[in-house]
Amino acid sequence: MSKNLELKKQVVSDIVKKFQEAQSVIVVRYSGLTVEQVTGLRAQFRANGVEYCVLKNTLVRRALKELNIEGLDEVLNGPSAFAFGMNDPVSPAKIVNDFIVKKKSDAIEIKAGLLGTELMSMEQIKALAEMPSREVLLARLVGSLQSSIASFVRVLDAIAKKDSEAAPEA
Repeated sequence: MSKNLELKKQVVSDIVKKFQEAQSVIVVRYSGLTVEQVTGLRAQFRANGVEYCVLKNTLVRRALKELNIEGLDEVLNGPSAFAFGMNDPVSPAKIVNDFIVKKKSDAIEIKAGLLGTELMSMEQIKALAEMPSREVLLARLVGSLQSSIASFVRVLDAIAKKDSEAAPEA
């Protein structure tokens, strides 16, 4: 076997591993991004535990075929970059969407997305991007639990006061 073929097989194997480990994947078309924009985008991805890389479409097709993931062939043309959400399924979509909205740029465009091994529609990707962050959701959960507990304590306190007022003094 040629050395080039061995290298390609190794790259495909690495891509398969990334797709298997990722909770979500966002495929984007990029063109016309400045170095400063790409650097900022990569920094945001890194800070949120997202692997961002440019991969050859033909090698990604081979990896997807190995994984039996269908539906991405039509978007794998032209320049494609991949954002793999390793720790959190929301971060890749949120970061790309925020970049598009804040920069009002058409230099980057969401082509497709996967949640696990399921292909997402553009509406689902948008909904995922607009979800609150994990920290916000946890804060809301703690707040609602705290208010429930506080209400329960007030009720117990009121019952105790009522009982102490009703009890005859000896």
